Amino acid sequence: MAGFSYKTSWLAVRGRAPGEVADALGLHDRELLDWGTGTDRAYQHGVYVAAPVPGWTLAHGRLHVPTGFDATEPPFPDWLRMLSRQLGEVQFFANERVPDYHAWARAVDGELLRAYCFIGERGEVPLFVGAPTADEIELGIGIRGAEPGWEQWSDDEWTAWYETTPSETDVMAMASRWSIDPSAIDDDTVTALGIYGQPPSVSDSSSNDNRG
Repeated sequence: MAGFSYKTSWLAVRGRAPGEVADALGLHDRELLDWGTGTDRAYQHGVYVAAPVPGWTLAHGRLHVPTGFDATEPPFPDWLRMLSRQLGEVQFFANERVPDYHAWARAVDGELLRAYCFIGERGEVPLFVGAPTADEIELGIGIRGAEPGWEQWSDDEWTAWYETTPSETDVMAMASRWSIDPSAIDDDTVTALGIYGQPPSVSDSSSNDNRG
């Protein structure tokens, strides 16, 4: 397959070279790979930092962006802050049909400005940092987090809350508004090589990891 979009996670970094992004991620065992091979490999294991598209460098890895946790877990906000201290503006996106895991976040110069994550399988919003952005408000998604008193909600209240939760296509819409939707990239236009590598403490022998 070529390209990436669904059932994976990625970073969009503003105005940085692939080598800078690979360095910030601590990638080792690096290889120079074309877009199709690199993105396909990153669906299985490791991270592929693609050649820049206008204004943005994308780093894709289904299992290893980030490594060892996801946007539902406590280390995530500090991880994104740390990357943005090194790289400036860093955006994170994720979607998985099972367990209906959808997330987006944006950090600039070490400050986490906005972060949202929904787990449909549990009906939870485990991450809600900052106020909803104009894009979320216009799309009507990600605008409500965990709210007190939900145990006593009526069916209508549950329906109204659930209508603000995202689908995987909504993640792509957010990526398009904040930076770039990777599913909209014409694969044939990405001709330069990108950097594929393994994050710290990950070796090829651990490629059996699986998020779902």
